[in-house]
Amino acid sequence: MVNPYEQDLSLALELADQADRITAAHFAAGSAVTVKPDRSLVTAADLETERTLAAVLADRRPHDAIAAEELHGDQVGAGRCWVIDPIDHTNNFARGLSYYGTLIALLEDGQPVVGVVSAPSLRRRWWALRGGGAFADGRGIRVSAVDELSEAHLSFAELEVWNRRGLLGPLVELVSEARWTFGSGGFLAQMAVAEGKLDVALDPTGHVWDLAASQVIVQEAGGVFTDVHGRVDATRGTAVVTNGLLHEEVLSRLTGDRDAPGPAGGDRRPGRTGAGGHRRPPVQNPRASR
Repeated sequence: MVNPYEQDLSLALELADQADRITAAHFAAGSAVTVKPDRSLVTAADLETERTLAAVLADRRPHDAIAAEELHGDQVGAGRCWVIDPIDHTNNFARGLSYYGTLIALLEDGQPVVGVVSAPSLRRRWWALRGGGAFADGRGIRVSAVDELSEAHLSFAELEVWNRRGLLGPLVELVSEARWTFGSGGFLAQMAVAEGKLDVALDPTGHVWDLAASQVIVQEAGGVFTDVHGRVDATRGTAVVTNGLLHEEVLSRLTGDRDAPGPAGGDRRPGRTGAGGHRRPPVQNPRASR
C-alpha cells in the first residue's frame, strides 16, 4: 500500500536540498545578522531560505498553508500546513558553529505527518513520514531500549528557562540520577534520541517550527515526544523527548504528570507507575522512598 505522504516527503527533501545550498553558501561567506526585538537573531540566510522554500510551496502546493519563523507566522489550523524553521540554532550559525539545521514539517489537522531535519555543515539529514518509519542518512533508525533512569543518557538545555518555569529543582534532581548528561537541546539532542544515542532530551521552550519535524521523526523511530504535561502537541512550547520506556517516569519527576503515551503512541509499560519502578539504592538516591 502506497503511503499517502510519500510525494510530500519527496518534496520536503527537495526543499531541504535547496535550503542546504543557501545556508551552506552563507555559512561559508558570512551572513548579515540582525537582532530582533526579543533579542533572538535573524540572518540574511534565514530570510533567503524561507522566501525560497515558501515560493516553491506556493507553486507546488498552492492550497497548503505555510507557517515559518521569520515571515509567515505560527498559525497552524485545520488542514495541511507546512512548517519551516529556515535555520534552527541561528546563534550557532551566526558564530560560525556548524551545529545548525533547517527543519521542515507537514502538518495535517495539527499533527506532523512528514518531517525533515537537515544539517549541511554536519553532513547529516534525518527524515520520516507517518507510518513509514524514520531514517538518518538513508538508513532506518530506532530509539534505545534503556528502561532505567540510572542507565540513561540525558540531554537538557536552557537552565534559566527551566528556572523561570519553576522546574529547575526537579530538573536538577532528575539529571543527577541519570548515568550521563549532555548540555544541549533542540534538534541535535532530539535526533540523538531518535537514533538511540541519547535516551532523554529536554527543552523548556520551542515554537511549532522548532518541534514539529523532530516530533514525527522521534515518533516513527519508536520514541515519545510530548510537552512537559504529556500532551502530544508541537504547538505547546516545551519538549520532553524520550525512548518511550522512560517517558512516564521523566514526566512524573518534572511535573507530576503521568498521562504519557508509550512508544510510538502505544500503551504504557505494564507495571510502571511514573515515579515508581526501579531505583538506585537509597544511599545513591535520596528520593527513592518518595
